[in-house]
Amino acid sequence: MHTDRKKLLSYLLLSAGMVLISLGSRTLFESHFGQTAAAREFRPASPIAPVSAAAWKRPRRGATLGKLTIPRLDTQIYVVEGDGTRELRRGPGHLAESAMPGANGNCVIAGHRDTHFRVLKDIRKGDDIVVQTDDGQFLYRVNSTSVVSPSDTRALQPKLGAVLSLVTCYPFYYVGSAPKRFVVEATLAGDVVEPSGQK
Repeated sequence: MHTDRKKLLSYLLLSAGMVLISLGSRTLFESHFGQTAAAREFRPASPIAPVSAAAWKRPRRGATLGKLTIPRLDTQIYVVEGDGTRELRRGPGHLAESAMPGANGNCVIAGHRDTHFRVLKDIRKGDDIVVQTDDGQFLYRVNSTSVVSPSDTRALQPKLGAVLSLVTCYPFYYVGSAPKRFVVEATLAGDVVEPSGQK
């Protein structure tokens, strides 16, 4: 009887492990192919001229908003419009109610810590972040990183000046629903950056 219970427990644990591996593989698969699809959609005009805030048009929900590059970390990620479950499977999502990249205000982009935004574990103060959209390439510089509770919504609030806030869950390697949030705040460091990467 005792042996039967041990066998049953072994089968249950094995089944649970297979389910977790399957879910993890699905998440990685969806994030990879979501980024591939987002990259195909993104076709900015070049060269790009700056436009007034009044001329900005918000993309439809789920559409590719632009490309986010962190040069020091050799990272390039495509950002989509919206922060729902479906959008965040494709890539980091721009909160629709927040400012557009390059505009005055707080541009908030959220992403999953176990896929697209895992790279943020290595970001540091002074790093450059370039966000390219149909309206231009905008250079931001990181001025702070912080760990906050989920109830702390300061990173989502409107701000003076042109600010970029990247938000993900924390700790990065936590199993299950992570208890905290990791926030990167960067400010616009200059005007439109030319496609060559020169200011």
